[in-house]
Amino acid sequence: MAAAKVIIAGGGIAGPVFAMLLKAKGYDPVIYERNDGPTDTGLSLGLQPNGLRVLDLIPGLLDKIDRFSVDEAIHYSALPGDEGELACNKFPLTEICGHGIEGARWSVVQRALIEAAQERGVPVHFGHDLVDLEQHEHSVIAKFANGKTDEASFVVGCDGFESNTRICLFGKEEAVFTGLTQTGGISPVPEFYKTKGSYPVFNIYADGAHMIGIFVNETQVSWAITHRGSGGHANEPWRVVDEGRQKELKEGPFSKLPFGGGDLVRTTDTIIEYGLYSRSELQSWHKGRVVLIGDAARPTSPHIGGQGANQALEDIYHLVRLLVKHNPSASTPSAATLETVFGELEKLRIPRTAELAKRAQKMGEMQVVSGAEACRKRNDVVRTMFTPEVRKAIIEGYLTSPFEPGKSEI
Repeated sequence: MAAAKVIIAGGGIAGPVFAMLLKAKGYDPVIYERNDGPTDTGLSLGLQPNGLRVLDLIPGLLDKIDRFSVDEAIHYSALPGDEGELACNKFPLTEICGHGIEGARWSVVQRALIEAAQERGVPVHFGHDLVDLEQHEHSVIAKFANGKTDEASFVVGCDGFESNTRICLFGKEEAVFTGLTQTGGISPVPEFYKTKGSYPVFNIYADGAHMIGIFVNETQVSWAITHRGSGGHANEPWRVVDEGRQKELKEGPFSKLPFGGGDLVRTTDTIIEYGLYSRSELQSWHKGRVVLIGDAARPTSPHIGGQGANQALEDIYHLVRLLVKHNPSASTPSAATLETVFGELEKLRIPRTAELAKRAQKMGEMQVVSGAEACRKRNDVVRTMFTPEVRKAIIEGYLTSPFEPGKSEI
């Protein structure tokens, strides 16, 4: 019986991983990506135990991804009169969960995943911008802006926040600007951290701004500052700032942040700025033979510890698990089978990701406050938020999602 062909829209992080897992289970996946090639515009990923556990299901994959293990999370206050370390968390994640927290450059990870997928026989077509999906009883025809078409048993939209797959299913929807903008870059490791001799994920809380930084290798730190600002355009979320704006940032208040923050702003070669947008929560991620996963289904704010990519990897695991469960032959599934698979995926994933989105919104509101009194209150919250009970819950969440170590069902 012929293997079911699966069109995957999106060649970022989720698409190639999903394709490799499908290929290993006997399916015939093909990736279509709107960009003309791998992109260098993204900053970094914070790979966490839940996401790393999924990547580790593909033999040898993690060995191909250049990443850097961080050993603690430190929270600093830059507020005059209350400046200093607020909290320091050292989680024994690797010992307990099998994986820790690792920083990596987004572009490096994407290229490694694309190459790994191609090595495993997955076709990857760049320069294919999805514009329409025509559904039939046993197949879906995908149409692209360049005039090309392709037909498959079903389609999975892994095409991110600006998902054309989502538009094809549910129509165009205007993104809502949250009022927050992120400014970020990749910079040499500041002297402050060289002298400390540690490799933390660090947070710096200032008046009206919050900076997060993560080591992506021994010599570079990826950083992002969240602050109030104009959002630009939702369909152009990443933009490199011009020389004038870069000079303004390198000489402005962010360049004076303590604890190495200002050094990062001043020494980066390129600064990227992007607005943070949200979309309405979908009650269903699928229609017929097409399903959405990752940010295409529900954009996740970075305020929840960079869980966006990790949650997409959880989506992938459960979608593959359900396909193996309900369609073990990997042949073209019936409409009823896909309805079962997609329905079970939604029942499991929509509540979890909705809760994460709510937590992320609250975290963002807490992190970016203005005025000395509000900032002091925020600092007090940070000082006390990592109780033993909270630490235990974090570890338990990492330990069981999306499956316990050694207990994968795919």
